[in-house]
Amino acid sequence: MDKDNEKKGFFAKLKEGLSKTKKNLTEQIENIIFQHKKIDDEFLEELEEILITSDMGVETTTDIIEYIKQETRNRKLDDTSEIKNVIKEYLVDMLVEHEEKEEDNNKQRVILIVGVNGVGKTTSIGKIAYRLKQSGNKVIVAAADTFRAAAVEQLKEWCTRADVEIIASEQGSDPGAVIFDSIQAAKARKSDVLICDTAGRLHNKKNLMNELNKIFKILDKEFSEAKIDVYLVIDSTTGQNGIIQAKLFSETCNINGLILTKLDGTAKGGIAFPIVNELKIPIKYIGVGEQIDDLQDFNAEDFVNAIFE
Repeated sequence: MDKDNEKKGFFAKLKEGLSKTKKNLTEQIENIIFQHKKIDDEFLEELEEILITSDMGVETTTDIIEYIKQETRNRKLDDTSEIKNVIKEYLVDMLVEHEEKEEDNNKQRVILIVGVNGVGKTTSIGKIAYRLKQSGNKVIVAAADTFRAAAVEQLKEWCTRADVEIIASEQGSDPGAVIFDSIQAAKARKSDVLICDTAGRLHNKKNLMNELNKIFKILDKEFSEAKIDVYLVIDSTTGQNGIIQAKLFSETCNINGLILTKLDGTAKGGIAFPIVNELKIPIKYIGVGEQIDDLQDFNAEDFVNAIFE
């Protein structure tokens, strides 16, 4: 498949995956554009209400409304039909502004995956491993969520499908030891990327955060020459709760990427915007289906177009 067709295929899948979000957000906006011909206070109040109830959150909605007022004045806009493009512009710019430019260096990479249980961490790791392997990377996966019985087995299954090596231990063993062994394997085999799973929930928040801290110390001591990324997995269907989770994890680790899963099963895809806007963390991958190739690299323009076109 050539690059153009592949891109079209990805976009079609993205559009289909975001159809519920589009219905929730865009159709409501189109309705009030149809009802109001003029950009006035009444129109803006109704728009504000729609945005807040579509998971944009108060902060991001306020920013959008302010931007609309400013651009309406600057461009002397009067007709409500022009508003959709103004909103699209704002959202694309905001998402792009917080993107982290990928450095093309020859360092080995570690991607540490964090997030609460049930958000799709294990499946995301399998899919990322597959994507990286397909693009020519040598990948090793560390099964360091040793607390959840099914986690290691599930991860082994995904690694078999992705055809990548996994370093695992018995359930209940020390996650730090698994990370240590994986680092040694990554060094010995000169892997390009080491992806580490981590526990999603221990019996209290403090324990979980201590466990993560321990992993960071081992990485720092044993693999300081590697580029370390920390990606937080958020289940899109949880809406505003995703922001609370992100804030919680941000207290313990320096998250520099987000993975949004289950976008195809929810009307709450709008949550992507306040998460990036409030936390200033870029989205790296989005999940729009169950298949191994249904995890896509995040593209701000495609994402906004899939919702608003």
